[in-house]
Amino acid sequence: MLQSTKHDVAGLLSLLIFIFCVSTLSYADGSLVVYSGRAERLIKPVLDTFQTESGISIQMLTADSTALVNRLKLEGKRSPADVFITNDAGTLERARELKLLQPAGIFGIERIPSSFRAPDNSWIGLSGRIWVVVYNTTMVKPGDLSSILELAQPKWKGKVAIPSAGSVYLQTGVSVIREIKGDSVTKTFLRGLKENAGDSVYGKNRQIVAAVARGEVAVGLVNHYYINRHLAKNPKAPIAQLLPDQGKQGMGIVLNAAGVGITAQTKHLAQAKALVKFLISQKGQKMFASVNKEYPLNANVDAASELKPLKSFQVASVPLSRLAELRDPTMTVIEHVGLR
Repeated sequence: MLQSTKHDVAGLLSLLIFIFCVSTLSYADGSLVVYSGRAERLIKPVLDTFQTESGISIQMLTADSTALVNRLKLEGKRSPADVFITNDAGTLERARELKLLQPAGIFGIERIPSSFRAPDNSWIGLSGRIWVVVYNTTMVKPGDLSSILELAQPKWKGKVAIPSAGSVYLQTGVSVIREIKGDSVTKTFLRGLKENAGDSVYGKNRQIVAAVARGEVAVGLVNHYYINRHLAKNPKAPIAQLLPDQGKQGMGIVLNAAGVGITAQTKHLAQAKALVKFLISQKGQKMFASVNKEYPLNANVDAASELKPLKSFQVASVPLSRLAELRDPTMTVIEHVGLR
């Protein structure tokens, strides 16, 4: 079990619920078992394609990423899991630190830049997402805001929607701000954000985008692809994306990655490697781009046409491999400020 701290409570509760829900499940011999911290709708189309083309049967369990890490630790060598997929590089790095993953020697792995892989290749980034500002085009002009930190200013009181404290995306964003700007600036930012958001705190990014589209608030902090998905269903919605913190004085956009790792105790290593190889291939990466509107991390695959190229904007310089070690201190700051 992970070392017990006050920051693990949510994950431990999720683990108990998860174990209860799946305790009666069994796995077919020869099937590749995938533990996925990604929502099923975001990863299943890619896994289904791999299954059809390879003939390798896949069984998937979807749950909270922290609960899955705890489960892998609890199961140890008895775990049926062969592959671990999450929506957060920090969680993958935590799994690596706990020796739950193994280095992956896979042909073509160099197509994913080293900045999106663990130092020993025990986890590999699959798709990137950036933390942006969604704004209502009838209420805000692009020039009204240049940095996420400005959302703490009094002029945004009652106009901001934010993720809840339990959001891994918020935790990642605050971790990056802390690393670049320090604790003092971060606490000031969070206090102002809490004051300005009031009750506009949401558990889901899509709820934030919907609130901005309805004009209930002027702006919100979300992963970019939620904006694209909303516009795909509601093309006349008065919303747009703002890329903050650019230029010489900007800290850069917060970027995180969904990724994959092969478990340390897999009994189907060849099949697991085949899956990872497919996920980082041009075909697999194009599916992430077209289906999810995320940034493919294979350097030979372009993002969806409606997205600005990843190389066209400034990204924060904090390595993804550091997100795990930054997480607990960040949670202490978030709790100290009292974000809910």
